[in-house]
Amino acid sequence: MTADDSFGRLDDDDYPAYTMGRAAEMLGTTQGFLRAIGEARLITPLRSTGGHRRYSRYQLRIAARARELVDGGTPIEAACRIVVLEDQLEEAQRINAEYRRTAGSPAPTAAA
Repeated sequence: MTADDSFGRLDDDDYPAYTMGRAAEMLGTTQGFLRAIGEARLITPLRSTGGHRRYSRYQLRIAARARELVDGGTPIEAACRIVVLEDQLEEAQRINAEYRRTAGSPAPTAAA
C-alpha cells in the first residue's frame, strides 16, 4: 500500500488507523477497558504486523457506547450485550426500511 492509498483509507470507518494507546486516549478510558471489551468479544481489533492492536473509527464508536453504559453503572458484560443488541436492531431497521423502499410501501408511523 502506498502513502496515497493510506491517506484515502483514513475516511474509511473500517480502516484500523488507531493504536490502542491513541484509542484509549480518544475515548478517555484505559487500555485495560479496551482489552476487556475485546475479551467480551464486543470488538475484535485488527493486529499490525508487529502484533499490536489497531482500532477503526467504527470500533471506537462501539467502544464509546459501551463506556457510556459502564460509566452509568452497567456491568461490562451487560454493556457489551446491550451494544450488540442495539447494533443488531439498527441493522434490522435499516434492512426493513430498504425493503419497504424497494417494495414501495410507506414506512409505519409511530404510535402516539
